[in-house]
Amino acid sequence: MSLPPISALSPLDGRYAAKLAPLRPLMSEQGFMHRRVQVEVAWFIALGDAGLAEFKPLSAESRAYLNGLVAQFGEADALAIKEIEKTTNHDVKAVEYWIKGKFEGRTELQAASEFVHFACTSEDINNTSHALQLKTARDTVLLPALDAIVDKLREMATAHADVPMLSRTHGQTASPTTVGKEVANVLRRLQTARARIAGVALLAKMNGAVGNYNAHLSAWPEVDWEGFSRGVVEGLGLTFQPYSIQIEPHDYMAELFDAVARANTILVDWSRDVWGYISLGYFKQRLKAGEIGSSTMPHKVNPIDFENAEGNLGLANALLRHLSDKLPVSRWQRDLTDSTVLRNMGVALGYALLAYTSLMTGLNKLELNREALDADLDAAWEVLAEPIQTVMRRYGVPGAYEKLKEVTRGKTVAAADLHGLIRSLQIPEAEKQRLLALTPATYVGKAVELARRT
Repeated sequence: MSLPPISALSPLDGRYAAKLAPLRPLMSEQGFMHRRVQVEVAWFIALGDAGLAEFKPLSAESRAYLNGLVAQFGEADALAIKEIEKTTNHDVKAVEYWIKGKFEGRTELQAASEFVHFACTSEDINNTSHALQLKTARDTVLLPALDAIVDKLREMATAHADVPMLSRTHGQTASPTTVGKEVANVLRRLQTARARIAGVALLAKMNGAVGNYNAHLSAWPEVDWEGFSRGVVEGLGLTFQPYSIQIEPHDYMAELFDAVARANTILVDWSRDVWGYISLGYFKQRLKAGEIGSSTMPHKVNPIDFENAEGNLGLANALLRHLSDKLPVSRWQRDLTDSTVLRNMGVALGYALLAYTSLMTGLNKLELNREALDADLDAAWEVLAEPIQTVMRRYGVPGAYEKLKEVTRGKTVAAADLHGLIRSLQIPEAEKQRLLALTPATYVGKAVELARRT
């Protein structure tokens, strides 16, 4: 029975179902079954090409038919496998029986049907399928979503490269920067994190019940089964894992999930910063007709997209970190704790994708408020204590730091206060004029250059 989204236990399949449509076919149980069928078919076809006397290479017609089962696999096929599983109570065996059922009326395939799942343990199929799921989800959904954020940040860094902004360290006024430079900081961090996600090699093993090709060699001792398995795995676009127990060790999964979590942490940091900048008035949010910010305060335009992103990034990371901590651990040659945990990979990545979507929505609403930025800078002349005392130290003025501390620390400072001090200094006249011309808005160092470099 198909349940309406309003009754879904998880908001990923309820409230936010539409936003996760790209991920659902890949990381759902249907997506898992699809990849199992793909792996079983790839193994079966490869066995026919292995030069075994008992299994001749398949005809072009049979190959096309088998590859069609993979290419056209859909919801009806997944449901048919689930129906078989009601009898087998074993999901991988149900896939095997479904494939064999598709051989009916095809003499060549029926004659070779015992080579479906030949010498494989369930984990040979499952671990390879998981790797294919993650590869497709990473390459076609997650990385493009992160790339969209990267592109948006690059656009913002360039557009606002020369817009001065008051910094705050420890929440207190500090040396000015530019909006673009602060965006560039996040951009560079996210680019590095993205590269680490993309660089994780996705591994798979197809070496039998405990990783030694026991069953394979019992049937054909003379066959190079390790080389054969490598060919199948690499033919699927994955990296071959030569050493394993019954399960692939999952270290690469931990590496991948840690890499995604690191990118997510950067985006949590950024979401909170933008939330703060909106609170300060540095950014306004474009309004949408009909939207309501508060049920009782009509004036409010809440930064809900950034709050949504932060919350969902936290959920994603909680799951990702559990996955990366748990999955590489297995008792002896295997236990089943990894199996149930792995079914939640899509949930973890779903919360991440939901957060990326919310963040992009929020970023696309932002409008810079130059008035608020300029007003904040003009009220913070105390930040020029840094350059003044630094120039004083250059020319050997004794107690430079202490003099500026006395004039500025904990006080409201006006331009006139600093200008009076500057004029009294025993430094070259040209240096005095340079300091007198300085304002909080122009004291930004190389910020503009650094922002534009991105």
